[in-house]
Amino acid sequence: MQLNANFDERVLVHSEQLDWQASPMAGVERRMLDRIGDEIARATSIVRYAPGSHFSPHVHTGGEEFVVLEGVFQDEHGDYPPGTYVRNPPESRHTPGSEPGCTIFVKLWQFDRSDRTTVVSDMSERDARPHATQVGRSTLLLHRDARETVTMDVLAPGIDVQLDTAGGLEILVLDGTVEEGGDTLVRHSWLRVPADAHCVARAGDGGARVWMKTGALRSTTPPAV
Repeated sequence: MQLNANFDERVLVHSEQLDWQASPMAGVERRMLDRIGDEIARATSIVRYAPGSHFSPHVHTGGEEFVVLEGVFQDEHGDYPPGTYVRNPPESRHTPGSEPGCTIFVKLWQFDRSDRTTVVSDMSERDARPHATQVGRSTLLLHRDARETVTMDVLAPGIDVQLDTAGGLEILVLDGTVEEGGDTLVRHSWLRVPADAHCVARAGDGGARVWMKTGALRSTTPPAV
C-alpha cells in the first residue's frame, strides 16, 4: 500500500474528517495519514484504542514514536496520559493497550536503525520557553539528534512564524488553528512539507499548540519485509 508516499509533495490531511479503519486487532482502529507498506509499514497514523483493547507483545524493529491525544495509553512500562510524547527505539518491546481507551498520533519505522534512545516527555505548556528569535512563539524541545528535531510549540494569537523545513517538516495541530499555504489547519490536522520549501504559518485568533518534527524526511526508506 502507498498513501501520500511522494515526500517531494506538500500533503495536508484533516484527520478528523477521515473514517476509522479496522486494524488486525479487535477494538483498535486507525486513520492513515501516510503509509508505505502493508501491516509492516513506514506509517503515520491516528490510532484509537477502545476501552479494554490491546495488542499482543511485539518488538518495534523500526522504532515507534507517538503522542497521546486523548485517554490513557498503557503498557508494562507505565500509564501515559494526554500530552505525553514517547519514543520507543528500534528493538524495543512492549504490550500496548488501554483499559479506559485512548487516541494516539503514531509514527512507525521512521527511526535510524542504530537509535537506542527512549524518550518519555510531558508536553506541558508551562515548560515551553520563549523562542530565541520569534516573539510570541514558545518552544519545548522533546527530542534532538543528528537526524531530526521534535518540539511542541505554543503560538500566540495572530502571529506569523517562519518554519524550518531543512530535511522536511511535519506539523500536527494539538489545539487551536493555524493557516499555511492558503489552508486552515484545525485540531488534529496533519501537514507535511517537503525539504527546503518556503513555509510561513499564522496562528489563528485563539492561538495554537502544535507538535513539530524537522529533518526526518531526509530518509524515507520503507522497511525491508
